[in-house]
Amino acid sequence: MEHSTTQVANNKKRRLIFFDGDCNLCQYAVQFVLQRDQKGIFCFASLQSKLANELLSASGQVPLELSSFILWEEGSIFYRSTAALRVAKDLPALWPLLYVFIIVPTFIRDGIYNWIAANRYKWWGKSASCMVPKPEWKIRFPETLEALNTAV
Repeated sequence: MEHSTTQVANNKKRRLIFFDGDCNLCQYAVQFVLQRDQKGIFCFASLQSKLANELLSASGQVPLELSSFILWEEGSIFYRSTAALRVAKDLPALWPLLYVFIIVPTFIRDGIYNWIAANRYKWWGKSASCMVPKPEWKIRFPETLEALNTAV
């Protein structure tokens, strides 16, 4: 499923990135976004978290597929390459230029995404635990829907 419009939280301006907390590549991606997202647009939660289970279940989704990068944005849910491109669109500098690849058919973009996801542990390794954010980033990692609505 590419996109869902189920409203699951009060504040529709929240953007939440769900990532595999055990994946080193995913953790690098989170740090990459954190370092560039000076406006605090994005919050983050691992797919293994209570918040992922709560928010995705409330929207009719179940966070079983840990290889999927998921973006919850203003009440809609985006997956894999679409999620990554929508994140790039909101980063500073030249990163929004990557959004031009949204015109590539999803099955091609997600085919490349799935190939990388299938090999991510082999190429980047697996972490024994989810990353611990720096103190100044801690508010960007809400643990509940209530915390999400007060974050950023």
